Amino acid sequence: MSSIPFSSATTTTTIHHPPHSPESLASLITTSKTLKQLTQIHAFSIRHNFNNHPSVNFKLQRSYSFFNRLDLSFNLFNRTRKPNVYFYTSMIHSLAVNNLHSEGMELYIQMMYATVEPNEFTFSAVLKGSELKHGKLIHTHVIKYGFEGNMHVRTALVDVYSRGSDLVNARKLFDKMPERSLVSLTSMITGYANHGEIVQARALFDGMVDRDVVCWNVMIGGYVKFGKPNDGLTLFREMLRMKMKPNEVTLVSVLSACGQLGVLESGKWVHSYMENNGMKMNVHLGTALIDMYSKCGSLEDARVIFDKLENKDVVAYNSMISGYAMHGFCQEALLLFSNLCSRMHIRPTDISFIGILSACAHSGLVSIGKGIFLSMKREYRVEPTIEHYGCMVNLLGRAGYLEQAYGLVKNMKVNPDPVIWGTLLDSCTLHKNVLLAEEIVKFLVDHNLANSGTYILLSNLYAATSNWDGVAQMRTMMKDHGVYKEPGCSSIEVHNKMHEFVAGDMKHPNSKEIYKMLEEVNGWLKAHGYRPQTDIVLHDFGARERARSLEVHSEKLAIAFGLISTKPGTSIKIVKNLRVCLDCHEVTKLISMITKRRIIVRDRNRFHHFVDGSCSCGDYW
Repeated sequence: MSSIPFSSATTTTTIHHPPHSPESLASLITTSKTLKQLTQIHAFSIRHNFNNHPSVNFKLQRSYSFFNRLDLSFNLFNRTRKPNVYFYTSMIHSLAVNNLHSEGMELYIQMMYATVEPNEFTFSAVLKGSELKHGKLIHTHVIKYGFEGNMHVRTALVDVYSRGSDLVNARKLFDKMPERSLVSLTSMITGYANHGEIVQARALFDGMVDRDVVCWNVMIGGYVKFGKPNDGLTLFREMLRMKMKPNEVTLVSVLSACGQLGVLESGKWVHSYMENNGMKMNVHLGTALIDMYSKCGSLEDARVIFDKLENKDVVAYNSMISGYAMHGFCQEALLLFSNLCSRMHIRPTDISFIGILSACAHSGLVSIGKGIFLSMKREYRVEPTIEHYGCMVNLLGRAGYLEQAYGLVKNMKVNPDPVIWGTLLDSCTLHKNVLLAEEIVKFLVDHNLANSGTYILLSNLYAATSNWDGVAQMRTMMKDHGVYKEPGCSSIEVHNKMHEFVAGDMKHPNSKEIYKMLEEVNGWLKAHGYRPQTDIVLHDFGARERARSLEVHSEKLAIAFGLISTKPGTSIKIVKNLRVCLDCHEVTKLISMITKRRIIVRDRNRFHHFVDGSCSCGDYW
């Protein structure tokens, strides 16, 4: 009997002459390092009639799966006479690892028809990634065959119920576990965190004796996903204090938290951490950095990352296009979008079109936006979604084409959501079109579609047109429905610490110095001919009270704090939770000119870059 060489770059393995046993061949299969070696062993087994031996066949089947050759693994399985539970389980596991869960379920059903009794590993494999409806059926089999008490099987069931949003049954299974593994705890925490039950998730997390990076990631990611980025950053700092090394998933979540908060200094620290710890800049981390820098007001840094990023995919392009859009740099966004579309191996996605349509809306490019919207389905076979229609309503409405925007909403192929109606009403307020706003509100009320935002926007419109009776009526309705307006809040990061202000705020430790600076700023403004735009005040005050209320808007307090807390000439970055008002916009332009400072304000809609008395939005926002 001849020998078979197995060659690689450094070693040569040889199967010696007989006697050979199936067991020794099976051992050799297990230790094979490459697919080529495995196929040579397979060929040897066929030539010497070992291929039908259960042990050899089983090892070959499993090893082909390991090398991602499920086709060859399946061929072996299908040629196996009366496969036992181990053959079935191995194949089901391989399908689950490759996210072919429906195929794994079909094989499990085939196994049941063949009257092959499953074991604990079968259940663990078939439950991995299983849909809830299938998981519930398998749960009955788990009980039937007496495996409900098995820790691995119960952990898999907890995971199924958690992923399927059935947290009640997931917790019942979890609570009955006599021993809770790290995996079962993480599954339960993941279920809570992914469905916004952050308090319950944190309670379990705090009770853990041992934590790996996965459970830290789940908890941090849950905070970031459900609007608690500050808590996410706090937990990340605790993670570092506990000497737990973050991975790529951790840093993507943390960078997202920095972007949500607009904390550039913290985001830069995370970037430095990546570089100092030798973390490779792949497309996932690169895209997260682009998103963070864009949302923190440093578009230049975002573009540097984008240009350096190798193997850019459509997600990276989308992030950079969206960055340009939110900063109002429409021409740069259009150029990048054109670059994306011209690449043969990358096609724009629905997110690409949301980004570029938003850019057009921020710059009032109606004809270009219409053309891009029409090209979505015609040229790129991307069906418009509610988000794309929302961009078009915003584009048309802000440009003054209110009837066109209303017509688009009424003729959409999808049902308009509250965001679209709010966008349309916001445009009515901008252009003071009371009649259309009242028509829209009546339609929403008649069709039970009105919400808190509906009353607030109409109240603002009445106030903007000095219809104080209408304002009183809306406020009565708001009170009756338990609706309250969100208070304006502005924040600024100084020396890695966030400082928040609301209108007329006196709680800051430096309030005395802040208001002293405000008085000084008011003097500068008057010297440059500034007159308060009191007509935008949405309250029935006298002229003096209106002017005074404008002076203490939250963004003005934040800017004043920035002026006294940072070195002359440095940029000031403000984050506002609402749309910046006309008066604050005009004042900030003047302050940028007088102080020779660059002031960047991120409001609810977009970024404003104030430099030398002008704004990047061109007074169109």
